[in-house]
Amino acid sequence: MIKVGLLGLGTVGTGVVRIVEGHQEDLLRQTGSPISIERILVQDRAKMRTVSVDPTKLTEHAYDIIDDPGINVVIEVMGGIEPAKTYILAALEKGKHIVTANKDLMAMHGAEILAKAAEKGCDVFYEASVAGGIPIIRTLVEGFSSDRITKIMGIVNGTTNYILTKMSQEGAAYGEVLKEAQALGYAEADPTSDVEGLDAARKMTILATLGFHAQVSLQDVEVKGISQITKEDILYGSRLGYTVKLLGIAERQDDHISVSVQPTMVKHSHPLASVNGVFNAVYVYGEAVGETMFYGPGAGELPTATSVVADLVAVVRNLKLGVNGRETFVPYKEKKLKSDEQIASKNFILLHVEDKAGVLAQITQIFAQYEVSLESVLQHPNPNNPKAEIIIITHDANRASMKKVLKQFESMDVIHAIKSVYRVEG
Repeated sequence: MIKVGLLGLGTVGTGVVRIVEGHQEDLLRQTGSPISIERILVQDRAKMRTVSVDPTKLTEHAYDIIDDPGINVVIEVMGGIEPAKTYILAALEKGKHIVTANKDLMAMHGAEILAKAAEKGCDVFYEASVAGGIPIIRTLVEGFSSDRITKIMGIVNGTTNYILTKMSQEGAAYGEVLKEAQALGYAEADPTSDVEGLDAARKMTILATLGFHAQVSLQDVEVKGISQITKEDILYGSRLGYTVKLLGIAERQDDHISVSVQPTMVKHSHPLASVNGVFNAVYVYGEAVGETMFYGPGAGELPTATSVVADLVAVVRNLKLGVNGRETFVPYKEKKLKSDEQIASKNFILLHVEDKAGVLAQITQIFAQYEVSLESVLQHPNPNNPKAEIIIITHDANRASMKKVLKQFESMDVIHAIKSVYRVEG
């Protein structure tokens, strides 16, 4: 019998209980051992729950689980940094294996936790920390072990994808869609972490570290959220064949890497453009395999719990083989971040300018001055705006040159506003 302690009985914890108790025969066949959830940490033992649990298994004291010598594995689905970090480190000190769905903790303190696991010969698995039910972490570590990943690009936050989908399909404004997402439970009362890109940035920190074998920190990620996206941006992007998505993008070239989260114009023909609602998708480029995409639910009780229990199965198999702690991922490459001169992309720029002859010539002259070539230049009449609206899409241009272009635009009297600047993909 493999005995498990569960820290947390919220949405994901409830799903873990359902799957473990409902799939006993399958788990026995896959691992060779029966699995029992012995103790569960809760805040209030008297609270009514949607899953039937033996009340004698509930405890309000984490160390009833951590100090129990009979418990082999601790599953942490509490969320947040503390006290989750303290509990996990204490459990590792006791020689217990860890399964966690905690993206914040693994993004901020993953290196410390994995180092303690290596020291104690314990497993730490965290598949559910990124993209819910999509098995992307195990795929990066195992499936791409013979390849070199050059780019990871994905929609890894369901809340922002839901908001942008509704804005694109219904022409709704950001504020009203956000209120709807909050009413449906897709967005928190304080949505800052989601809409400002912080949640996605933590997930990209984890994916970039695994994909590039270098210790990427949250401070290395350039982050921009969706709160400034307007209906105008959505409309003009659509007319040009693009959909706006909040993308996490991690790239490697000549062992130099860059990681960002930003609203991006994605070509309608690209698979990520059709990922809608609360779904997630991760696009991975390998030198050998080429392009691959992984798609599925990014959150929810059972999708996320499925990833947690898959990690639990991996721990139990390792226990049976006596190889726990040997799969601990330790970055072995030096982190080298790209400079602005090395980061290049196409760009979508929307300008409000004086409606008179010669303005476009002045604008294109600035681009030429900094060696930024243009893919297309369009002017759309807007009866609601007396100024001319010019949309420019560049060819690949490095960030240093683009910063100089935009700085020049800010000082030009004929340009009244740089309304929008987005990366272009696909």
